[in-house]
Amino acid sequence: MFSYRHAYHAGNHADVLKHFVQVQLHQYMNQKDVAYTYIDTHSGAGVYALDSAQAVKSGEYLEGIARLWERDDLPAALADYVKLVRGMNPSGRLRYYPGSPYVAEQVARPEDRLRLFELHPADTRLLVENFRKLEAHKAEQGERARGRRILIDHADGFQGLKSLLPPPSRRALVLIDPPYEVKLDYKHVRDALEEALGRFPSGIYAVWYPVLQRMESRQFADRLKRLPAKEWLHVTLTVATPGPDGTGMHSSGMFILNPPYTLEATLRETMPYLVQVLGQDSGATFRIEKGTQVSGTASPRTLDTGPRKPIGNARRASPLSGAGSLRLPGQPFGDGPRKRPGQGEAEGSAAPAAAPAKKRTPGFRYADQAKQATAPARGPKRKAPGRG
Repeated sequence: MFSYRHAYHAGNHADVLKHFVQVQLHQYMNQKDVAYTYIDTHSGAGVYALDSAQAVKSGEYLEGIARLWERDDLPAALADYVKLVRGMNPSGRLRYYPGSPYVAEQVARPEDRLRLFELHPADTRLLVENFRKLEAHKAEQGERARGRRILIDHADGFQGLKSLLPPPSRRALVLIDPPYEVKLDYKHVRDALEEALGRFPSGIYAVWYPVLQRMESRQFADRLKRLPAKEWLHVTLTVATPGPDGTGMHSSGMFILNPPYTLEATLRETMPYLVQVLGQDSGATFRIEKGTQVSGTASPRTLDTGPRKPIGNARRASPLSGAGSLRLPGQPFGDGPRKRPGQGEAEGSAAPAAAPAKKRTPGFRYADQAKQATAPARGPKRKAPGRG
């Protein structure tokens, strides 16, 4: 159950697709003044070292982020994503890669909430430690830390999602990307989305999945199209022709329910470039579809670029893997009584925004906080809401 570790795959072509789309979703959510909640059901470690043993062994990042690292002709959407990765590597050498929690932390605004779930115990500990370091660094620099607006929970994200919807501000971005180690993950994703849409139909739900030869993967998108969302947008990226044995992941997809109206145009501009730069043979291509629940119609938008034109050799920088996950078994779920919109902006921050930063333990919470001997007292604890 816990054999999957994303450190082996960090920065590969699937991560490029997933995280560049995630950046676009956050930027769209940031356009409104009202804060929103970002929910990550399978957070992983949060940050990955591309020179780690796992990343070096697989070398998958060399066919992904490394091919974009030194390019100067990136489309705008890809440039925003690569800029974020470069911010983690100030030396100019590609050594670290962000997981989806770090992408959210960097692109979401300080007032937005992050609710991060991870079930793997080792990755949970890494996730917590990474965010502790990040929050401490912000405090030292006098920057406004997110503090209690981050909650990391060592728990099943499928179950945790139920208790967070609808969010206090009635705005949410949900990312669901389990490892799909077991076939039941496909069913769990669909069931979780169906229940989430029943609780909060207006949220933006983004699902990443591998496009494989197994039946569950081939039928997955069609099943998501039948969910009760007003609109959906589906994009896949294929970088190579699948082998005759059907092994290996050569293609992946992002399926977005209630997508931003701007996203399709962004994808149509960006995906041909990704095919050209990341494609490994003549089988490299992409596909875009969109549809509505009311009409049940779909409008496929497909482009096959044919043989990939050489674009120059991607510099094979030294191992840059990002081994990352930053979470720890920690504290009670939830963050105190929820406020209705209009009741004020304060959300339990440790200090007013205008006050000078103090050197202290960051205020964000972890699952099983009672087990953390060094955690400062926060007053009476509130019972965790039910998981049903």
